[in-house]
Amino acid sequence: MGCRHDLVCHDWRPEFLMPINRKIMGVSRGGGGNKAIFGYGYTSAVVSMTNLVSSTGVVSGDTTGVGSARSSLAAAGYGTDKAIFGYGTTGSNVSLTNLVSNIGVVSTDTTGVGLARRHLAASSYGTGKAIFGYGYDGPESSVTNLVSNTGVVSTDTTGVGKARLGLAAAGYGTDKAIFSPGSNAGGNVTNLVSNTGVVSNDVSFPGTFRYYLAGAGYGTDKAIFGYGWTYNSMTNLVSNTGVCSADTTGVGTGRNSLAAAGYGTDKAIFGYGTTGSNVSLTNLVSNTGVVASDVTGVGTARYGLAASSYGS
Repeated sequence: MGCRHDLVCHDWRPEFLMPINRKIMGVSRGGGGNKAIFGYGYTSAVVSMTNLVSSTGVVSGDTTGVGSARSSLAAAGYGTDKAIFGYGTTGSNVSLTNLVSNIGVVSTDTTGVGLARRHLAASSYGTGKAIFGYGYDGPESSVTNLVSNTGVVSTDTTGVGKARLGLAAAGYGTDKAIFSPGSNAGGNVTNLVSNTGVVSNDVSFPGTFRYYLAGAGYGTDKAIFGYGWTYNSMTNLVSNTGVCSADTTGVGTGRNSLAAAGYGTDKAIFGYGTTGSNVSLTNLVSNTGVVASDVTGVGTARYGLAASSYGS
C-alpha cells in the first residue's frame, strides 16, 4: 500500500503502524494579538486556505490561500501583532515561510531557512520573537529556529531535549514558551524556552502521553495543551511558571491533528482536526482555562493545519 505524504511512513515502530483512516499531523501554535488565524492543512490534498478568528472567537469562512499548499506545519506570533507560518510538507518536507500582517493578510512564500521538516511546533517568546522546534525530517529532530521581531528566521540551533514529532507549543509567563510531549520512545516530556530563546532540558510531563495535540496561551500568562492521539479531548493547563497540570477531563469532541491559538488578548480557541473524519468544529477556552463545548464548524474541514494569534 502506498503512503500519503502527510503520514510518517518510514518508521515501523508500533506507534506508526496506523490504520489509513487515522490521519495525523504536527501543530503549533503561539500568539500575541487579539485575533487568530487558522491556515493550510490537508483535506484529501494539501491546501493553502485560511480562516480568520475575530476578537470574540467567531471563525470566518475560507479565504483563498496564498503560498504553497502544505500540511503538518507550524505557526506563531511575532512582532507583537503579526504571525508566521513555517515548514511542513507539500509532499516533500519544506522550510519555506509565510508572514501574516497585523490585518491577517498572508504573504507569498519566503525561501526557507533551516532544516526542512514537518510535524513541528512553534510559539512566540520574548518581546515579539518566535521559535520553531522539533519535528520530523526522516528521523525525529530537536533542532530549533528562532524568528526575529521582523519575521526573519535564523539558521538551525542544535537541538536540546528529546527529539520528537507531533508536539505542540505555547507561550506562558508573558515572555516564555513551552514545548509539549510528542511521539518518540520516552517522549513524555516538556521543554521550557527562556525569554532569550534558550531551550531547557527535558522535564517529565504529568499528564497522559499523547501526540498530535495542540496548545495555546490563555489568561495573559498561562497556557493549555489539549486533545491529541488517538482521539482524546483531555486538556492540561500550564501555570505562569511553566508547570504542567495533570489531566483535566475533556470537553468537546475528541480529535487529533488540530490547531490552537490565542484570541481576545486572554482567551484561546481549538479548531479543526480529525476524529477519523475531517472536522471543522471549534472549542473556545475562557481566560480561566475552561474549555467550552463544541461550536459547529465554519470553513473547510481539515487536519494538519496550524494557527496563531495576530492583530492588535
